[in-house]
This record gives sequence, structure tokens and C-alpha cells, in this order.
Amino acid sequence: MKLIVKSVIAVVVALGLVGCNTTQVTRIGADETVDLSGAWNDTDSQLVAREMITDALSRPWIANFSARRGKTPAVIVGTVRNLSHEHINVRTFVAELERELVNSGRVEFVASRTDRNEVREERMDQDLHASEDSRNAAGQERGADFMLQGQINTIFDVNDNKQVRYYQVDLTMVSMADNRKVWLGQKKIKKLVKNAKFRY
Repeated sequence: MKLIVKSVIAVVVALGLVGCNTTQVTRIGADETVDLSGAWNDTDSQLVAREMITDALSRPWIANFSARRGKTPAVIVGTVRNLSHEHINVRTFVAELERELVNSGRVEFVASRTDRNEVREERMDQDLHASEDSRNAAGQERGADFMLQGQINTIFDVNDNKQVRYYQVDLTMVSMADNRKVWLGQKKIKKLVKNAKFRY
């Protein structure tokens, strides 16, 4: 009898241990805000991109350029550097910036260097293989009038089980013609995180 009881207890304990290690997944909306660690996340990326591009497009540089040149300015996103203490997927943030610029309809958007190289390879292939009426000739690209550049910085302040995480994003719109800075944008995010283990 004792042997049976011990066996049952062993099985129950084993099942309990297995249950503790079970992964649970809950699907949530892609637009739902979830802050697990206090680190930079998808919500920060989306909100910062939206607010900063909205501010950039509301400034006089667009109207000034259009009045002077008689056309809509073309913009390209250059380098956005991550100078923070943590890993931030800058490419996702740049994609957010690009989407906000394109969807605004206020500017024309020039493809990145990597994207342009792929398109140029396709154009060269068309020169050899496409019919005359469907071929896109080289030398017709739209050059960018402005480049958007920036950086992400952080300051962390830790005391016992509390941490303040401060993020500062600085973006600059630079004229390709003469290197003038026509817009300077800054967005700050501050988070108070309690009872967490932090990575640097």
C-alpha cells in the first residue's frame, strides 16, 4: 500500500513539474499596448514615428521648397543610429518612418540604397529581355531633395528595484542641395519600471 501511495505522489509531482514548464500563448491585437520589461518596444516605435513625421510635415520646409522649385519634395531616409544602452531594431523604426512619409501624400519618397540596387538590376534585365513598349529606361530616377537622419539615445537611472528608462529620439531633415537642416525633431519617452531585472 505504501508503495502505491509513493508511486501516486511521484506521478502527481512529475505532472506538476511538467505543468509548470508548459508554454502558454495568448493571441492579442497587433495594435494592443503591452509593456513587459520597460524596454523600447513596437508601441514606442509606432508612436514616435507617427508623432515625429506628423510634426515634420507640418513645418514650413515643404511649402518653402514647393514655392521655390514648383514641385513636391522627394525624401529619403538615411541612417538612424542606435546609441542607446539596449538592442533596438532600428530597421523596424525606419520602416515606420517610411510608411508615415509615404502615406502622408505630402512628399514623394525615394527608395533606399538597397532597394534601388535591386530595382536597377531588374532594369538592366529589362534592357536585355523586355519588349520596347514595356521596358523602363535607365537614367530616369527621381533624386532625393531631402534626407532624414537621426539617432536614439538613452539614460537609465537605477535604485534598488526601481529604474527610470529615458529615451530621446532626434531626427533631422537635411537638404541634399546645400546641407541645410530644414527641420529638427525630438521625441522623449520616460518609463518608471519597478521590480524587474534589467539588461544593459
